[in-house]
Amino acid sequence: MAAKIFYQEDCNLSMLEGKKIAVIGYGSQGHAQALNAKDSGCDVIIGLYEGSKSWAKAEAQGFKVYTAAEAAKQADVIMILINDEKQAAMYKESIEPNLEPGNMLMFSHGFAIHFNQIIPPKDVDVTMIAPKGPGHTVRSEYQAGKGVPCLVAVAQDATGKAQERALAWALAIGGARAGVLETTFRTETETDLFGEQAVLCGGVCALMQAGFETLVEAGYDPRNAYFECVHEMKLIVDLIYQSGFAGMRYSISNTAEYGDYITGPKIVTEDTKKAMREILKNIQDGSFAKDFLLDMSPAGGQAHFKAMRKLAAEHPAEKIGEEIRSLYSWNDEAKLINN
Repeated sequence: MAAKIFYQEDCNLSMLEGKKIAVIGYGSQGHAQALNAKDSGCDVIIGLYEGSKSWAKAEAQGFKVYTAAEAAKQADVIMILINDEKQAAMYKESIEPNLEPGNMLMFSHGFAIHFNQIIPPKDVDVTMIAPKGPGHTVRSEYQAGKGVPCLVAVAQDATGKAQERALAWALAIGGARAGVLETTFRTETETDLFGEQAVLCGGVCALMQAGFETLVEAGYDPRNAYFECVHEMKLIVDLIYQSGFAGMRYSISNTAEYGDYITGPKIVTEDTKKAMREILKNIQDGSFAKDFLLDMSPAGGQAHFKAMRKLAAEHPAEKIGEEIRSLYSWNDEAKLINN
């Protein structure tokens, strides 16, 4: 049976009337969801750790800011929007002691619940509204009168109103304008991790870098290689986003389309699919989560993570890309990295 998609007429903002909502974290998703919900008329406060760099920023944008524990104590709905690896400790220390029966715990990613990093008491609702886009897009689309599609899931329905309350949040942040797809914590977590690793981040970055390296090794100017294998990726993805694969192929030349059909299967082979199935298996059985949390723990000290980040930053395509992007007269996107 196909999963249901909810729209604005299926959501009722009054489900959050009289409810104080604590958004824990004021990063990419935190600031966007909090601002959108505030603009929709919700009573939103922010919970941060003492000394957080975001404290003054959140206050400047009109919010009352408290420690996570104080915010949780005041709130009826607690939306946790800090990094996956930090959620369990913060929940144990600041949220769990302040939960009351009938409260709702919300997430935008199922990781901590699905992998049992957080095990809430039975008398609270546990839901998820997961926007399918980064925070700055969630905010800019809302301001443009549009929205980013979301996923909705209910892990625990203590009040009998968990889904309705979650959908009210989807409406408040603009997601219901685009559509809210019903799913489960397990499905969202596993498909999200797989998509990031095998396709969107891991797969695409490795593909672009391999193409760049192949052209440079063959003696072509690195700037040419960057334009052909990295820069133009956005143009193709934008066409797919707008009109699907068929729309993209309609927009490119016959030469490009012919090359697409004969070459794609040579790059993404059965061996690639086999590797993808292995990646999915490691996500499903918890191996990836275990390795990730171990590296991110105080004992792990993010040693592997930081080494991989440093190595990636040193790739020649990064230096060439920086040089080329600085020439674009319209370019101010680099500021995203500093926010």
